[in-house]
Amino acid sequence: MSSAIAEPVTTVLPKSTLDTMILWRTLSVLLLFGSWEIAGRIPISIAFPTFLETMDAFFTLIFDGRMFYAYAETLKPLIVGVGISAGFGISIGIGMGLNRTIQWLSEPIFIVMQAAPMAALIPLVTFVYGIGLAAKVCAVVILAAPIIVLNSYKAVTNANTSLIQMCASFQGSRMQQIIRVIIPDASPMIFAGLRLGVAAGFIGVILAELLITPTGVGDLITYHRSVAEYNYMYAAVFSIMLFAAVTVGLLEKAEIAFFRPERKQKKGG
Repeated sequence: MSSAIAEPVTTVLPKSTLDTMILWRTLSVLLLFGSWEIAGRIPISIAFPTFLETMDAFFTLIFDGRMFYAYAETLKPLIVGVGISAGFGISIGIGMGLNRTIQWLSEPIFIVMQAAPMAALIPLVTFVYGIGLAAKVCAVVILAAPIIVLNSYKAVTNANTSLIQMCASFQGSRMQQIIRVIIPDASPMIFAGLRLGVAAGFIGVILAELLITPTGVGDLITYHRSVAEYNYMYAAVFSIMLFAAVTVGLLEKAEIAFFRPERKQKKGG
């Protein structure tokens, strides 16, 4: 008797396709860094260092511990802000998807928050919360929460209606439909919203460090710019891009592994 449970569908890429993809990505990175090095040697500006000078400053900041100390300061408001945004953001988003009244009351607020320019709100945040940790957490929430809320809302509203009707046909209560069908079916898109919210929150915390009070990575950028050590300034900026890319990449892998098994890719032999 055959099993009634379908195995997850996996996409098998031929080894030649994977090799070609890796080759083009490597060439793309080399082209970017090579162009950076040439532009720095011309130079296009006295404030634009070469790629090698920037990498020398980057590793200097790592080995003398300043980079780790800066990120320890930067991650405090980021983790707190993303945690708050995820906690109430997913709850509100699910509520919006399940209840029309909550949607009517909440959706315009988060659409406006998503469209509002963050730099223009920083003075207001500083006026209300001062220049401490609370202001930076608020900056993270302002950028991360709308993305998480709206993605959670869309995930719930786009849940598979056939599964919901099947649950109802088996006399499932509304609560059982929500817990056993709607939320599990919406989980991939909810997690994708959380991943995008983390990226937006990182932008928020860096903006807060640059515009509210210079601490963490923002302090590295501000200080080295003020003393004209531009290679160190660009090294700090490079670290931001590298950290954000690695973090979002890891979250994307977690999303595929736990919520989207059909997108897993296996190397062909």
